[in-house]
Amino acid sequence: MQITQTVSEDLRRQFTVTILASELDAKVTKRLEEMKPRVNLKGFRPGKAPVSFLKRQFGKSVMGEVVEQAVNEGSQKAISDNQLKPALQPRIEPMGDVSEVVNGKADLQFTVTVDLMPEFQTADVAKLKVEKITAEVADADLDEALQTLAKQSRGYAARPEGEAAQKDDIATIDFVGSVDGVEFPGGKGEDFNLTLGSGQFIPGFEDQLIGAKAGEQRDVKVTFPADYQAADLAGKEALFAVTVKEIKAPEEPKIDDELAKKMGLEDLATLKDRVRDQVKADFNAASRLHLKRRILDALDTAHNFPLPPAMVEAEFASIWAQVEAELKREGKTAEDEGQTEDELKAEYRAIAERRVRLGLVLGKLGEQNGITITGDEVNRAVMARARQFPGQEQQVFQYYASNPQAQAEIRAPLFEDKVVDFIAELAEVTPKNVDRETLFKDPDDLPESIRKA
Repeated sequence: MQITQTVSEDLRRQFTVTILASELDAKVTKRLEEMKPRVNLKGFRPGKAPVSFLKRQFGKSVMGEVVEQAVNEGSQKAISDNQLKPALQPRIEPMGDVSEVVNGKADLQFTVTVDLMPEFQTADVAKLKVEKITAEVADADLDEALQTLAKQSRGYAARPEGEAAQKDDIATIDFVGSVDGVEFPGGKGEDFNLTLGSGQFIPGFEDQLIGAKAGEQRDVKVTFPADYQAADLAGKEALFAVTVKEIKAPEEPKIDDELAKKMGLEDLATLKDRVRDQVKADFNAASRLHLKRRILDALDTAHNFPLPPAMVEAEFASIWAQVEAELKREGKTAEDEGQTEDELKAEYRAIAERRVRLGLVLGKLGEQNGITITGDEVNRAVMARARQFPGQEQQVFQYYASNPQAQAEIRAPLFEDKVVDFIAELAEVTPKNVDRETLFKDPDDLPESIRKA
C-alpha cells in the first residue's frame, strides 16, 4: 500500500492511496483459503476444492469485499499515520475504473480528502461580560393567567332557539365536502364540535358559520391553501354542505374555588400560588433564552479561527434547503425578500459559519471542563418528547432507541444548554429590568439599544 499526500491546506489534507493488483489478489487468495474448509461443491469432497476453482466461482464477490476493506484500511491508515483529527468522515473518491480493479486487471487507486478540526484557544469565559434582562411578575400578569385558565376551563350552554352563532361559540355540525361536485376523502364529518374562531378548519370556513342558527343548512365555500398537506386538494376551491345541529355559547369564566377544584386543587388561594409559580417559571425561561443568546453572541465575538470547509458547506446546505422550502410554501422568491439570491445565500452562509464556530467552541469548552450528558438525561428528554404525542409514547421510545442519529439530535441541545449554564455561572452577568413585552420578544426583535447593551 502506498500513500502519497497531494494537498496540504490550512484545514484540509488529501492523499492518493495505491494498492497493487497483486496485493489485492493475495488478499483474495488468503480469504478463499480461509473459506475452503467450509465450502462444499459438487464434484469435490467437503473442503477439498482447489483455490483456483474457488477463485473462478467466488473470486469476483470476494474481491469486492477485499476492495471495500482495503479502502477502509487505506483511509484510516492515511489519517492515523499523519496523526490527523478529522472534523467529518473522510471523503473517498475512486480513481480509474473500479470494475477493472474487481476483475483483477488494475491497481486500486483512490483519493482520501480529510477536513481537519481547527486548533484554537478558547476564551476565558470568566472574563465574558453579558447582560441578563429580567422582568418582575406583576399582579396584572397573574390576573391575566387566571383569566386564561378560567376561559379554557369554562363550560358551554346551548343558546336559546333562534339565537345566531357568535365568535367563540361551539357549533355542532355535520358536513360533507366536495371539489367540482365530487366528495373527497376526509371531507365528511358528523356531530363535530367546532369552536368558531379557533382556526381548526380551513381559513374562511368558521367565519361563514357565524350568524348561523341551530337547524340551519349552509353551503360554505373555501379554497384550500396552496401548501395544504393533501397535494391533490392544495389550492382548489371546495364546497362544504353544512348542517348546524346545535349552538353552544361559552359561560362567563369565573375565578373562584370551583375553578381551583376543577384543577384538582383545594381552593382559589392554592390555585393562585400555583399559577404565580408557573408565571415566574415562564418569565425565568424567557430571561434565560435571552441570556443564552447573549452568551453565544459573546462567544462568537471572542473567537476567530478558520472553519472546516466541509462542515460549513454541510450546515449551509441544511439551512438553505429549509429556506428554499419556506419560500416555495409561501410562493416567494429571494427578490420578494428585498434581496438577490446571492445576497440571501451570503446571509445564510454567515449564519452557517456562526453555527459551526459556536458548535466547535462549545464542544471544546465542554471537553475542557468535563461536561457530559448522561444516559438518564437523554432518557428524560425522550420521555418529555414522548409526552407530546399522547397514545404514541411507545412508538416514540422505539424510534429513539433504534435511531442513533435521533438520539444525537436529543443529546446536542442538552449539551449546549449545559455548557451555556456553566458559562453563565462564571461570566460577569449584569441584570437589567425590562417590561414584560420586551422580555417575551424574540432576541432578534429587541430594540438596538437593548440588544447591543
